Amino acid sequence: MSETVQPLVRQAYPPPAHHPTPHSGRNSVPGRVKADLEGVPETALWTLHHRAAESARPDTVLPDPRAVQLVTEIEFPFQERLGAARPWLAQALALRALGFDGVVRAFLADRPDGTVVALGEGLETQFWRVDNGRAQWVTVDLDAPLALRRRLLPHGERQRLVACDARDSQWMAGIDPSRGVLVTAQGLLMYLQPDQVTRLIAACAGAFPGGTMVFDTVSRRFSARTRARAKGPGGHRLPPMPWGMDAADRDQLRQAHPAISEVSEVPFPVGRGFLGHLAPRAASVPLLRTDRPLITRLRFGAAPASLTGQP
Repeated sequence: MSETVQPLVRQAYPPPAHHPTPHSGRNSVPGRVKADLEGVPETALWTLHHRAAESARPDTVLPDPRAVQLVTEIEFPFQERLGAARPWLAQALALRALGFDGVVRAFLADRPDGTVVALGEGLETQFWRVDNGRAQWVTVDLDAPLALRRRLLPHGERQRLVACDARDSQWMAGIDPSRGVLVTAQGLLMYLQPDQVTRLIAACAGAFPGGTMVFDTVSRRFSARTRARAKGPGGHRLPPMPWGMDAADRDQLRQAHPAISEVSEVPFPVGRGFLGHLAPRAASVPLLRTDRPLITRLRFGAAPASLTGQP
């Protein structure tokens, strides 16, 4: 891979491989790559576990053969650590991914040479589902999950991996906004503090005029449950999620930066069965209207002259 490495990358990784590199160790499984992720980074494995389970179904809502392959190439006790993949939860996470896919495809239809920046991408395989053959793709993640991603997934010359905390705006260096920029944050912002979320959104709005940002959130009630260490969907105890947002809070996002010109909801796609029928209609169900996960899209206009220093 021909890859530009920015100065902020704190450590060098071995060259990317197109096949998993066997991990040597007394307890390792030959031919598999050992995954040593804990805390929030481990949620990348939890999401992959469910996405692969959904994709393996003959009636799947999200064909993702690369995800199915990944779980066979990783040495990790998925069942013991994460529990069995519940079909309803697997579909829900797949529908979330499908909602993000739709936003990316729409962006690339409008800006085919644009740049997609995936914050905290983990082991998401979205690039291979939506790539148009022209887009630039930037993955921003912490050292450990990025190193695992590099060993497991092939990356070409249009893909760049940046080892950086998403809250550190240095990852924005070298990204050209002139061809269009879409920043995605799937399964990330809920693990940040509210003020950190506001600063990140503001930084993106200021750095990428004319760009777009899309992210998902959990409700305030669900955020409180995780902070109380209650078990989440499927019985697995997820890390605390400090930031929650209800649908009524969405318009407050405009206050993060004057360049935010549009705040809108991205409906979940239609899926399979009762859950799949309900997903895109949750906003009209009284019990779910406020206490539900959301996908939100922000559009950025040009910053006011008073903020850019221009007359």
